[in-house]
Amino acid sequence: MSSKIKEQAHPWLEALVPYDPGKPIEETARELGLDPDDIIKLASNENSLGPSPMAVEAMKTACENAHIYPDGGGYKLRSAIAEKFGLERGNVVLGNGSNEIIELIGHGFLNPGDNVIAAEHAFVVYKLMATLFGAETIEVPDPGFVHDLDAMADAITPETKEVFIANPNNPTGTMVGEGEIERFMDRVPDHVTVVFDEAYYEFVDNPPNTLRYVQEGRNVVIMRTFSKIQGLASLRIGYGLANADVAEVLQKCRQPFNANAIAQAGALAGLLDEEHRERTREMNRNGLRFYESAFEELGLEYVPSVANFILVKVGDGDAVFQGMLQRGVIIRAMRGYKLPDYVRISVGTEEENRRCVETLREVLEEMNEPG
Repeated sequence: MSSKIKEQAHPWLEALVPYDPGKPIEETARELGLDPDDIIKLASNENSLGPSPMAVEAMKTACENAHIYPDGGGYKLRSAIAEKFGLERGNVVLGNGSNEIIELIGHGFLNPGDNVIAAEHAFVVYKLMATLFGAETIEVPDPGFVHDLDAMADAITPETKEVFIANPNNPTGTMVGEGEIERFMDRVPDHVTVVFDEAYYEFVDNPPNTLRYVQEGRNVVIMRTFSKIQGLASLRIGYGLANADVAEVLQKCRQPFNANAIAQAGALAGLLDEEHRERTREMNRNGLRFYESAFEELGLEYVPSVANFILVKVGDGDAVFQGMLQRGVIIRAMRGYKLPDYVRISVGTEEENRRCVETLREVLEEMNEPG
């Protein structure tokens, strides 16, 4: 019976590989017999300072009403986001993480036979979601691990429905500037929706102004999240900013109550906690400088990053990942991004960063021992 059911599934799902997230601490502890408190995770670009203290207090209060359904329209949070960015509430769509916004765009605009365009070394979920809707992904080479927007514009066809620009990009940590974006936008035809994935924009001192394309009514969706700098990853709360017509389509595609009340309360408070964001930015600036200096000392190539992680070439990424995992340090191997020689390391606290580098040195020395 199961084989018959499988035959009824969409044929394009046959080769679809589910997203593989960073390895959890609890799973690592169980598999290796380690104490969870002795494990550090620098694999998923989380905020090692934890959540905003203001968000924690707001979530505690929200828990007292956990028996009541959330505001399905997200009135308070959407209003606060709109006010912060000079938009209207109708320009804001909440998502179960910004990942859900990718799915909502697919529901709204993708059909089998369409295509989407992304950089070769960009977030794998773009391709995963395109495949889910029977669409093809055109992966455009990114010399120096930076989006080549001219080449991405050249790749647009009549079947192209979406172009994804991750800025800063995951997993490379690179970004494109406002001039390149403006030149690209001048070439985008009306049948294409441009999706700016800006999950890490708050780590950048002067990020490009993409909000103006929403204000101008362009076919643009800007995706942002509370998972990273706000430290609210487990709540799964993100949002999309779009012109009213595009936002209306996305609202029709989302599930009722897709953003739970506790997440909305935490996100609303975190949005106001500038002190926590600045502490996180300072930790991140110091951490990136530390890793760059350490990698240079170790003679390792790395990709200069403006996000809260760094990509480093270690030779055999899978082996380094396993070696560090055995020592209680979780990082991210990059084979799934077609970068088998690399690992990605999230910036943590000063203590976590030092332990990570010391462990990396031990693993590399062991791998280079004769025999």
